[in-house]
Amino acid sequence: MYTPDEHRYDNTPYRRCGKSGLKLPAISLGFWRNFGGENPYSVMEEITLGAFDKGITYFDLANNYGNPNNGRAEENFGKIYANNLKPHRDEIVVATKAGFEMWAGPYGDRNGSRKYLLASLDQSLKRMGLDYVDIYYHHVPDPETPVYETAMALDTAVRQGKALYAGISNYSRSQAEEITSALRELGTPFIVNQISYSMINRWIENDGLDKWAIENGVGLAVYSPLSQGLLSGKYNKNIPTDSRIGKGDSYLGRQLDEKTIVKLQRLEEIAESRGQSMSQMALSWVLKNPAVATVIIGASRFSQVEEDVAAINKLDFSEDENNAIEEALNG
Repeated sequence: MYTPDEHRYDNTPYRRCGKSGLKLPAISLGFWRNFGGENPYSVMEEITLGAFDKGITYFDLANNYGNPNNGRAEENFGKIYANNLKPHRDEIVVATKAGFEMWAGPYGDRNGSRKYLLASLDQSLKRMGLDYVDIYYHHVPDPETPVYETAMALDTAVRQGKALYAGISNYSRSQAEEITSALRELGTPFIVNQISYSMINRWIENDGLDKWAIENGVGLAVYSPLSQGLLSGKYNKNIPTDSRIGKGDSYLGRQLDEKTIVKLQRLEEIAESRGQSMSQMALSWVLKNPAVATVIIGASRFSQVEEDVAAINKLDFSEDENNAIEEALNG
C-alpha cells in the first residue's frame, strides 16, 4: 500500500490559477509522452508517485495521449490511481483534454463539437476510473465548429458534474478572447489556457496572450518549457543516440543548427553561473512570467522529475542574468 511522503507539501510553491480559487503547483507532471507503451508500468508508477511525493498535485492528460494507442496514457494513469492514489483524490488535480483526432468517423476526428467533446469526456472518465476531472480542456481550436457550441459543451461538462473547471489549449489571444466571452456569458468556471512557451518559443509575448491572461484573470499552463528537449542540455555538444533527435525526430533535428547550438551553449554557461542545470534555469525562466500558473514537465524516469522540481529553489533572476539571457538568445 502506497503511503505518500508526509513532507510533500513543505517546499512546493502553489500558484493561484488566474483569478480562480484553484491553486496549482509551480511544476506539474504531463502524460503526453512516456505513459503509453514505451515504459514499463513500474516506471510510470514510480514517476507518478515520486512526483506526488515531491508536492506535484496536478497531472495533465488528454484523450489521445499514448499515441499510436490513443487513450493508453489515461488507462495507465487509471491503474496508478486505482492502485495508489484513490484515497488521495481530493489532494490531486486531474486534467484531460479533447480536440484532436481520436476515433474513426466524422464524430471522432479533430473536433470542437458538442457531440465529440461530451462523448470523449465520458470515454476519458471510464479509462481513468474517475467520476470527474478537475479541469476539462478543449485541446485545439476548431474553425469548423461555432465557438459558442464548443463553449456550451464545456459548460455542460461542468454542469453535469463531470468537470470542476473548463480550460482551453493552444488558443491564441484573439481565439481566447472569443471563447472567453461565450464562457463568461454562460457563467462557466473557465480558468486556464494551456500553451507552449519557452526561452526559444516566445510566441505568447509577441501575441500579447500573457498580458491578456493577466488582465482577464486566466491562468496559463505551459507545456514544452524545454522546447521538446532542446533546452534540456543534452544537445549542447553532440546528439545522444537515445534522444529524440538521435531516434530520428526530423522536426527537432531541423531546429538544431549551428547557430542554435551556440545559443544553447551560452545559456548553459549562464545556468552554471546560477548554480542550476540548463533545464532548471529554463523552467525557472518560464515561471518568472506572472501569467504562468504552472509549468508541465515530461519525464521518462523519476530522476528527471527530481532534477526539474529543484528549479523552484531558484526562481529569481538578477538584471544582469536577464540581460545575459536576452543577449544569448538574440546572438
